[in-house]
Amino acid sequence: MAPRLRVLAGTSPESMVPITSLVNTPTPHKLSSRLFEGQVVAHIQGLTDESGNVRDSEYFGREDKAGITWSIQVQGRFLASQSADDVLFGNTFDRPLKLPWGTSAVLKFMHYIDPTLENDLTSSTKPWALSPLIATMPNFQHSLLRDAPHFPPKESIKDDTRQLYRAVVEVDEHGNPVPSSNHLHVPTRSPSSLSTGSNGSGTSSSSFHSASSSRSGGSSGSGDGSGSGSSRSSKIKQAMKKVNGRSKKSRTSSVSSSGREKSVAELLKLDPTSSSQRRSYFANKAHREAVQFGPEDVITTDFCYGFINFAPALSLQLPGGISFDLMKYWDGQPVRFVCCLRPKEGEDNTEPWGEILWCVSIEMVHDDIS
Repeated sequence: MAPRLRVLAGTSPESMVPITSLVNTPTPHKLSSRLFEGQVVAHIQGLTDESGNVRDSEYFGREDKAGITWSIQVQGRFLASQSADDVLFGNTFDRPLKLPWGTSAVLKFMHYIDPTLENDLTSSTKPWALSPLIATMPNFQHSLLRDAPHFPPKESIKDDTRQLYRAVVEVDEHGNPVPSSNHLHVPTRSPSSLSTGSNGSGTSSSSFHSASSSRSGGSSGSGDGSGSGSSRSSKIKQAMKKVNGRSKKSRTSSVSSSGREKSVAELLKLDPTSSSQRRSYFANKAHREAVQFGPEDVITTDFCYGFINFAPALSLQLPGGISFDLMKYWDGQPVRFVCCLRPKEGEDNTEPWGEILWCVSIEMVHDDIS
């Protein structure tokens, strides 16, 4: 029998509110804090809600989503600049886990899917499993604020990194990335002009798109690094001219742009629609450190897989016929998906992870909970 579930979302575990009524619908829930603003949409195949009602979504009927059983989609931007290496995504728990006998097989499967995964699931205090968001997301889009797409889109979210080269930062003589006024970001609206207000359900129209569409003279992102063959080569040359032009204007700076030029060239050689190429490229820590997200960068993601079934019963399915009845091991604590910052060395952190930017929690509803 499928368990009754409650879904919550917020910008911290303490601020989460129930969004079960929005699950399996195109209506997003807004997220807003001092570090992040955005929207989240969740889909769970065969969801049985708090009242015992079974609800499904058209999402799972899409041809490209065959075999997918759950999805967490988020669109948002960081209100303070963050290195792509420091933005993590994964699971955190409040107490030790009751792990099945085949945990080692599960971990091998997880590392196969995501080689950048770091974890301490056997922790006697607070287990966790986290990866750099840019390397672990199966579907990842980057756009400038002025070009932010509607959210959620009517079609499935697919990789689009045509404008990602604009987020590459300069490096110093030691190869360390540093924020620079000469990076390739295009000036857009100020952060304060796009406040989404307090948490609450939103509409199906993206607040980013609505705000940016009023900007006069805004160009679309269709001309930034897409295409193949001679077209892609032309885009690389155009981007490199932008980099070199800014370098000439800043000859008095002690910062070298050679590392940035190399990173831009490497990024533009990737297929901007290829999830596998993007994930392979950003499995390299140095590549992640060369990218910095700020308030003008909008990230749209879809974290979706099919190895967890929520109906007709809660189970984990792995390749090779390995299956686990999760109801035997789920002790009722929430399964929490978080986007957080990497903890900084030297800081006195009370948690194994850094500050949380947003989170979605799936809880089992017990009979004594209304």
